[in-house]
Order: sequence, then structure tokens, then C-alpha cells
Amino acid sequence: MFVNRVQELRYLNDILNREKPGKAQLVLIYGRRRVGKTVLIRRWAEKSGVPYTYWAAEKTTSAMQRRQLYARLLDVKESQAPNFDSWGELWESASELLGNKRHILLIDEITYIADADPGALSSLQHAWDQYFKDSNTAIVISGSHVQTMETFLTRQSPIFGRLTGQWHLEPLPFSSLREFFPRWSPAELVNLYATVGGVPAYLEWLNPDRSYIDNLNDVLLSPGSMFLAEPRFLLYDEVREPRTYLTILKTIGSGKHAFGDISDRSLVSTSNLTSYLKNLEEMRMVERKLPATIKPAMRSHSRLGRYYLSDPYFRFYFRFLDPLREDLEHDRERVFRFIQQGLNSFVGSTAFEELSRQWLLHQSNQGKLVVKFEQIGQHWSRKVQIDVVGINWDHKVLLLGESKWEKKPLSVKVVKQLLIDKTPLVLRDLNIDQGEWRIRYAFFSRNGFTPAAEKMAAKHKAHLVSLDQLVSEAP
Repeated sequence: MFVNRVQELRYLNDILNREKPGKAQLVLIYGRRRVGKTVLIRRWAEKSGVPYTYWAAEKTTSAMQRRQLYARLLDVKESQAPNFDSWGELWESASELLGNKRHILLIDEITYIADADPGALSSLQHAWDQYFKDSNTAIVISGSHVQTMETFLTRQSPIFGRLTGQWHLEPLPFSSLREFFPRWSPAELVNLYATVGGVPAYLEWLNPDRSYIDNLNDVLLSPGSMFLAEPRFLLYDEVREPRTYLTILKTIGSGKHAFGDISDRSLVSTSNLTSYLKNLEEMRMVERKLPATIKPAMRSHSRLGRYYLSDPYFRFYFRFLDPLREDLEHDRERVFRFIQQGLNSFVGSTAFEELSRQWLLHQSNQGKLVVKFEQIGQHWSRKVQIDVVGINWDHKVLLLGESKWEKKPLSVKVVKQLLIDKTPLVLRDLNIDQGEWRIRYAFFSRNGFTPAAEKMAAKHKAHLVSLDQLVSEAP
């Protein structure tokens, strides 16, 4: 199922129509596994009206890779293709075969080529300079090893300066989930987003004709489910020694987010932990977040950073499945009950808060708020934590918000707590005078608001955002 990807298709179509510096293109498309790179580039090529060749590299020898690629170019069986002693020979023959005809060449899993022959990228650079730069060929290379692919964009890479475009493919936004599950309720869609995020492959593994709970029990937790093997598969595919990385991911997934706490729980020394976390960040498995209220000039050297799992399914897996991994085989019901007991709290602290911040960002970018916020995120300190924060230092505007994923309407107690108790603590943290700043508020609720909460919020011109509104206005 192909959903959304409007921006990505527009970008690819635009590069196909470029006239400067020439019609030839060398474009890098990369992103984590299962995110839909192959589907995207093949869909684009098929709809372009331009003849194209798609080839996915395999983990094999360079000689075999060259033969397989040329067989695809010739559209013959692998056994009928010639052998090439080097990538230079392959590219020379490929350029003669393609000539000056308009053609799209899609090379998937490029990192397997680089792994098999470290000189392969240098050969591609020379081939581009000698044969393809002035041709009518658009070459698109893609890969899933994000950390490796991003090294292709650095000055040390042989193809640095030759690339004519690059795109990091992200998971689908929350608004796309309804196309996969058109009959699900807003609450089920938020539960789904908390569980698997917007990764297309994960969404397609689930059954849209069953409820979220049925999918959780009968699909996600079923013996042999791809979901159960996925985190280890992704990690083992990225790193050679995954055990320490796995321990760190487990630690963060269990709720330890401060650097020192991660070190203490994982038993990884602080001197080594820095390197591991940096690698996990480069692989886009972990992200370091700062309070949105830290001034821009201080963000680069702040010590208030916390580490979180980037992928929603990783968060779900390490919160619920990994702790009871042994029970998955013989006592699935226990795992299911464990998930049900903690699901509301988990969804509230992950997906619903995240969607609340996304709503604020979208409204801010659309110019629908009092000001466009410079930074949107959370605030935390030793004394207070705020779910949703927007700040504009130049105009001295601060928005504070609470996000509640509860089955009952948001009460006036929550409103009072933010207005009376938490706001002074935040202002004290920021060392700012309330008289000089405009303070705004927002409240996000799964099940609406009590009349008393609505009345008090109205006095302070606070935004009250229901679940239905949040879903309907999601970008």
C-alpha cells in the first residue's frame, strides 16, 4: 500500500526535470529499514514515464554484484551476463550500454557494495566524472544503514561534491495512519502511533479489519511474529558487537534517560557510554533532547540533555515485551495483561504528548497562535516538568501546556495546578519576570474537559484541544 509521500515524489520529479547543471543526476536516498525507500523509488520510476532499471545489491562478492547489476541492465539471466574484473570496467560498459538515452538507474542497498569493496565508491566517482555527468542518466543510490549512508555526505566520501541531491526518508506522519486503518477510532489511532509509529511495513503487518486490541494480541504477540524479532534484527544489522548497544537500549527503554542513570543501570562506564550513545544517535535509534526553555546560545553545551529511544516501536518493545521476553513463548496472556495494565500511561507519556507538541508546532507554523514559537518541546528541572512548551525569546512569549490521556474529562484541578503551582516554578527556572512576558496556556485531553475546567481555562484564554480536534488537525 502506497500512502502519502507527496513531498518526496515532488522532489524526485523535480530532479528529473532539472536542466542545470545538466539532466544527469546522482541522488542519495536513505532511511531506516522498513521505512519504504524501495517502494518510493520504484513507484516514482514507474510513474515517471522514463525507462528504468532497479537492482538491489546483496551481501555477496564484488564480482557477483557487478555481474548481477549488469544482468539487470541487459534484462537477462545472471548466467548470461559477462564478468567484470573491476567496478571501473562495469561502469564503462554500463555507460556504453545506456548511451545518451534517458534512463533511471536505481541501485538499492549501496552499503553492501561498499562493504564488499571499499574502493567501489571511488570507482563510482570516477565513472560519474568520466561517463555519466554529461549523460541523460539519473542514478539514484539508496541504503538503510543510516550511519554509513550519512558518511557518504561528508568530505571524506569519494562521492562528496558529486551528489546532485539527497533525501532522508522519515516514517509517515500520524495523519497517514487513517489511510491504513479507516475504521479505527481516534483513540485507537493514537494507541497505534504509540506502538509502531509511522513505519509503513509495521502498519502493513497489522490487520485493518481487526481492532487495535485484537491486533495487539493476535498479530503483534503471535508466535513467530516479525514484530518480536525486529529490534534485534535492526540492531544486529547495524553493528558488529550489539550486546552493549542492546543493554543501553534496554536501559533507556526502562525509563532511565539521564546520562548518569543510564551508566549506573547499564554498567557501562561514563567514558565509554559517550561513544555508544553517539553511535546510537547517528543510527537514529536514540535522540538527545533538551528542555525547550534553554536559550539558543546555551543549547550546545547544556548538561540537561536526556536520552530517549527515537523509534516508537522500540519504545513499546523495551517497555513491555523485552522485560517478559521469556514469557512470550509459553505465557502470552501474562504479557498481554502486562501491556493492558500499563498501556494508557505509556501512550499518554509518549504518543499523546508528542502529538500535542506536533499540534502546537503546526499551529505555530500556520500563524494561528499569538506568535511563531522559536522552540517547541518540554520543560524539566528538579522542581517541575511541563508536557508542552513553546517559547519565543524575542517577543517574550511563553506557552505552557498539559497533556492528559485519561478516560475521564480533564478536571479543573489540572488547570489550577498548571496556572497556580507550576507556572511560578517554570518562571523561576528561567529567571524571567512574569510582568515582562506574555504567558499562554494549552490543555490537551483525550476525553474533553469538565465545565469548571472550561470556565477557568476561558478566563486565561487557554487553548482547549480535544482528541478529535488533535486528530483532525494533525499535519
